[in-house]
Amino acid sequence: MKISNESKVGALTAISITVLILGFNFLKGKTLFKTGNYIFAKYEDTKGLMVSNPVYVNGFQVGSVIDIENTDYNLHSILVTIKLNENYKIPVNSVASIKDNPLGTPSIVIKLGNNISILKPQDTIATRSSIGIFDEAMNKLEPVTDQIKVTVQSLDSVLKNINRIFDPNTKNNLQAAIANINTTTASLIVSAAAIEQMLDKQSGAITSSVNNINSVTKNLADHNKEVAATLSNLEKTTNKLASADITGTIGNLKTAIDNLNVLVKKAASDEGSLGKLINDKTLYNNLNNSLKSANTLIDDLRIHPKRYVQFSVFGKKEKSSPLLAPIIDTASINKQ
Repeated sequence: MKISNESKVGALTAISITVLILGFNFLKGKTLFKTGNYIFAKYEDTKGLMVSNPVYVNGFQVGSVIDIENTDYNLHSILVTIKLNENYKIPVNSVASIKDNPLGTPSIVIKLGNNISILKPQDTIATRSSIGIFDEAMNKLEPVTDQIKVTVQSLDSVLKNINRIFDPNTKNNLQAAIANINTTTASLIVSAAAIEQMLDKQSGAITSSVNNINSVTKNLADHNKEVAATLSNLEKTTNKLASADITGTIGNLKTAIDNLNVLVKKAASDEGSLGKLINDKTLYNNLNNSLKSANTLIDDLRIHPKRYVQFSVFGKKEKSSPLLAPIIDTASINKQ
C-alpha cells in the first residue's frame, strides 16, 4: 500500500507537535505519565510560586514543583505537587514553607522533622506560611513607624506651644534679654580685664598685697626676739594682775567710798563742827561781820596811820573820827 505524501506530511506534523508538547512539558517539569516520587502540599497563598520552581532541604535541591492546581472555587486552598528527584527519607512531621525571593523566583523549603516515620509517595506534607523579606522588614519597621508617628505628634504639639509662646511680646522680651546678656557679657569682659590686671605679677594689686604681707612677715621674723620679749613682758604683767589682790583692793576702795559718804552726810547735817559751820547762818553772819570789821580796821589803818602809829617829830596827832565801814573799792565795782 502506497502512502501519499500528504499523509506523510500530516503524520510528521502530528509527531512534531506531540514531541514539542512533551518537550515543553518536560522542560517545565511536567510529564504525561506521572512516574517517580510525588508528595503534595496545600497553601492558602503560593506567593507567586510557579511550576518548575525548586524545592530545597537544607539548601540542597531535592525536587521541583510539578503542578499547581486549585482544589476549590473560593481559592482558599491551592494544591502544589512536588516531584522529588530520588526516594528521599523525609520525616512525617517535616514542614514545607514557601520562601519568597524578591530578586528571583520563589522556592519551597522543607524543614526536616525528627519523627522516625517517613513520608510515602502521594502523602501530603505539612505546610506553614512563611513571612517574606518585605513582610518581615515591615513587621520590624512597624514599631518604629508607630514611634515616629508619636514623635511627629509630640513635635507638632511642641511647635504649636512654641508658636503660642513666641508671641510679639515674648519676642520683644527675648530681644531685651539678649541685649541684657550682651551687656552683661561686656561687663564680664571688663571685669575679667580688671581681674587680670589685679593678678598681674609685676603691677597687680594682689601681687602688691602679697609683697606687703611678705614684708610684714619678714619684719616679724627679723624682730622675733623683740616680739618674744614683748610677749614675755605681757605674760608677766598678766600674771601679776592675776596674782594681785584685786578683790581686797576693790573692798578697800568701797570702804573708803562708804567713809567718804558718811563724812559728806555729816557735813550736810547739823551734827559736828563742819556741819554747823556749813549749815549755821548765825556763824556765817558772825564771820561775815568779823570780816567786815577787819576790812574797816585795815582801811582805817591805811587811811589814818597816824592814829595808830606816831612817828612825827613836829606834827600833831590826827584827831579825825575813825571809819565806821570799809571803803568801797570803786575799781572792783567798775570791773563788775
